Amino acid sequence: MTGTQGGAVPGPVTRDAGALSPTPFLGGFECSTHRRRDGQRLDLIAATGHDTWAAADYAALRALGLGGVRDGLRWHRIEVAPRVYDWSSALPMLRAARASGQRVIWDLCHYGWPDDLDIWSEAFPVRFAAFAAEAARIVAAETDGAPAFCTVNEISYWAWAGGDVGRMAPLALERGPELKRQLVRASVAATRAIRTAVPDARFLDAEPLIHVVAGSPEDVPAAEAYRTVQYEALDMVSGRLCPELGGGPDCLDVVGVNFYPDNQWVHDGGTIPLGHHAYRPLRHMLAEVHGRYERPLLVAETGAEGTARAAWLHYVCGEVLAARRGGVPVAGICLYPILDYPGWDDGRPCAVGLLSAPDRDGRRFCDPDFAAELRRQQTLFAQAPGAA
Repeated sequence: MTGTQGGAVPGPVTRDAGALSPTPFLGGFECSTHRRRDGQRLDLIAATGHDTWAAADYAALRALGLGGVRDGLRWHRIEVAPRVYDWSSALPMLRAARASGQRVIWDLCHYGWPDDLDIWSEAFPVRFAAFAAEAARIVAAETDGAPAFCTVNEISYWAWAGGDVGRMAPLALERGPELKRQLVRASVAATRAIRTAVPDARFLDAEPLIHVVAGSPEDVPAAEAYRTVQYEALDMVSGRLCPELGGGPDCLDVVGVNFYPDNQWVHDGGTIPLGHHAYRPLRHMLAEVHGRYERPLLVAETGAEGTARAAWLHYVCGEVLAARRGGVPVAGICLYPILDYPGWDDGRPCAVGLLSAPDRDGRRFCDPDFAAELRRQQTLFAQAPGAA
């Protein structure tokens, strides 16, 4: 486990994160493309029908007051041979987004990569940077305004799930630190390649936001070490840690935090439920992240399942408004996933979205309780001091 250093990330103050979305609420389309333990590759954009019904999906989000989107370009579908690109899976989505007026943050590597490429190799960050630069040129040509990208989604989670416990490709065990460094190399190389290709591009680095407490006094050091490791990936990207990986303050633009109901737990124990005395308020966690990096923030993923959806949104929104009142620049909240989707491991229907799976005509149905809470929160955000 690598230690971290104190102090804010040096460098010039970055631009406002509000440029990533004209509204305080965004919708995120699940776009994972990793291989499972059994070797099956997931493609959640296809599994949810979003690639087929992108135009209707973007229009539906606009009608619900969501003026920003997180979505994905599927690297494994686009790079059909080394540095040979087929944009046929991406162009209809790009054009649908432009026609709808949606502002999209495009994920470029959401846990998946082309089969011919060894993720552990020196070629991996080089190939990814080349793909990212080409993607940036295509997106810029098909987008009104500056394009926005998330290069490598959730480096910390992927390093654990794919490098430590073998839950997803590359299915490694006890190689998490090595995978984290490789993903940082790729993210940094892609960021610099995109800036060269499209100088006005914006960037989101989305990482899990967690809290870990000790179950006993002797566990306090281990729990705190686990908690602070959540910052390693962004510390590397920003160059404050392991500068040999190539990171620097210029590589960190908007900090995205992904926060779910199971993101707080007892070290070597169970989840801490909302309302428990050990549950840390989200507003305090957001303030800590901002104090560390001095960058604008976006809640880049948040959501719950079933009947918990509306209540969870109520909690997160209240905490974000409280953080804003305390001076923390949280630009908005991305409801993620915005569509119900088939579970990663077993394909079970996961009722997490504001919108359902499509019927045969592409129609999706809105969860009424979730939608009612969203409308209520949109009103509160519009009335909050400093609202646009």
